[in-house]
Amino acid sequence: MSTVPPLFRHLVDDASMFPPGNLPLPEAVPAHRAYAGTPYADLVGAFVTSDQDLMKVAAEVAKTGDGPLNVSVVVTGGAGGIEPAIRYGDRSKDLTVTAIEVRLRDEDDLSRNALRVVRACDDCLDEETAFVEIGLDGAWERALDVVADAGYNAKLRTGGLDATLFPGSDQVAAFITACLDREVAFKCTAGLHNAVRHTAADTGFEHHGFLNVLLATRASLDGAGLDDLTALLDERDGKTLAAKATDINDQQAESTRRWFTSYGSCSITEPYDDLKMLDLLG
Repeated sequence: MSTVPPLFRHLVDDASMFPPGNLPLPEAVPAHRAYAGTPYADLVGAFVTSDQDLMKVAAEVAKTGDGPLNVSVVVTGGAGGIEPAIRYGDRSKDLTVTAIEVRLRDEDDLSRNALRVVRACDDCLDEETAFVEIGLDGAWERALDVVADAGYNAKLRTGGLDATLFPGSDQVAAFITACLDREVAFKCTAGLHNAVRHTAADTGFEHHGFLNVLLATRASLDGAGLDDLTALLDERDGKTLAAKATDINDQQAESTRRWFTSYGSCSITEPYDDLKMLDLLG
């Protein structure tokens, strides 16, 4: 029986090769495989790679002889890079592309860019999922409308290597609300290594907590307004958040995770250690 409750199962996508972790590929693939034998196996989601490293990841997987690896591919070339990544996955015996992640780059006309992306996805996606990173600048809600109409998912950048890449709690609350209003599932990326909102000692950056985001998603589903969501996202007391998480039953957990699907993290052990410390693991 899994020691990971439904609220957290397959929540953390393995983005160990991305900053700030930057784990070398020859170490990243075996490490991901090894998670299957750990107590936090069910916490781990897909292996995340860029399209530029896709062939290298396949070659590394082939060395292990352990069968195909499920990967989520971050497309670096915009809409034009989607089909090559999907077709490579179709041909490969070592990789199964389960999702693509693509960022809208033209902030002056996000909705037009979103339309190009969804059309490219329509042309080549079959069983795969698409996560469109729309950002929170400009007419982002219009771009989200395009993504929603096409039936694809959204992606939110919650941090990075610069303070400007961390959105405010009010912005994250607005994003969650906008996604749920449109019935758009979403994932997050960057800055969510830890469960609870905190100020990083080394950089001074204000990091969102993945537990805060989960609880804000649940609260939004239950009808909470923006102010209540912002307050949850600002909460820094781990015991308070843990108590709220404990009150979520399995059906509510599954509903929450239907919409907040996962987040990418360069560390798997940090989220696990935080959940263990908060006594949130079975």
